[in-house]
Amino acid sequence: MTIFSNPIHELIQARFSCRTFDSRPLPQTTLSYLEDFLATHASGPFGSQPRFKLVAARDNDEEQIRGLGTYGFIRGETAYLIGACLSIQRSLEDIGFLMEQWILSATDLGLGTCWLGGSFTRTSFSERISIRDKEEIPAVIALGFMADPEKARNGFIRQRAGSHYRRGWERLFSDGKFGIPLEPDAAQKYALPLEMLRLSPSASNKQPWKVVRSGKNWHFYLRRTEGYRQGIIQKFLKISDLQRLDVGIAMCHFELTAREAGLSGGWIVEDPGLEKPSDLFEYSATWVGQGDE
Repeated sequence: MTIFSNPIHELIQARFSCRTFDSRPLPQTTLSYLEDFLATHASGPFGSQPRFKLVAARDNDEEQIRGLGTYGFIRGETAYLIGACLSIQRSLEDIGFLMEQWILSATDLGLGTCWLGGSFTRTSFSERISIRDKEEIPAVIALGFMADPEKARNGFIRQRAGSHYRRGWERLFSDGKFGIPLEPDAAQKYALPLEMLRLSPSASNKQPWKVVRSGKNWHFYLRRTEGYRQGIIQKFLKISDLQRLDVGIAMCHFELTAREAGLSGGWIVEDPGLEKPSDLFEYSATWVGQGDE
């Protein structure tokens, strides 16, 4: 099963954090496609339905995105996806899953994107989506035509998003219990979904996901970065719990790659009670494989 024109593993490897765009407004047909994608992929794996709004400059008129600040981190962008979710259990995982899925749809169109979790002015974006009571905006996505696509695809920027800056299998995936590394050969048909999970983007590149295989079950854990949410900047900017959002992104890469490979399964929340290495580990969810996989 696929919902993209290109293989999902190619899109995941092509995606990178583009911070320089060429200021050309996106065609209305492209914007309509991206809005339709949001409408048809509206519910996360845990059932919550975040709200989204795509705001874009049109016909060289930047009024639609004027005042949406990113503290100078982004240049030349012509559109933003704003996501808002209720502050309830597992809503951040859902919105991370859905926004990453949308990013891959934009990558499929050849567009550049960039996650912004802390480096944007929440007040201005909250006004654009008409933030509601008990909602939060954990992240926004900058969107546009890449300023230099050839360099992006073939230069050092793409390499930076690859395995050189991601932890190895031995630090992320375990077999049966924590402390026993899972080898790619032992993962069999799930080797590619796990590798695509390994390449997932994460806030400050902390890569907080851990996965333990138990038969056909794949238990996902969040390994908290000690003191990460207690920083002065995080508190001042009222930054959301981005490491939970990171888990949703990792789940997205894993599920989409598994389904495209014909591996059926689904998510449940049922803590297996495994002995955890420390109190920094939190159980998130389990992918239950089906069939003879």
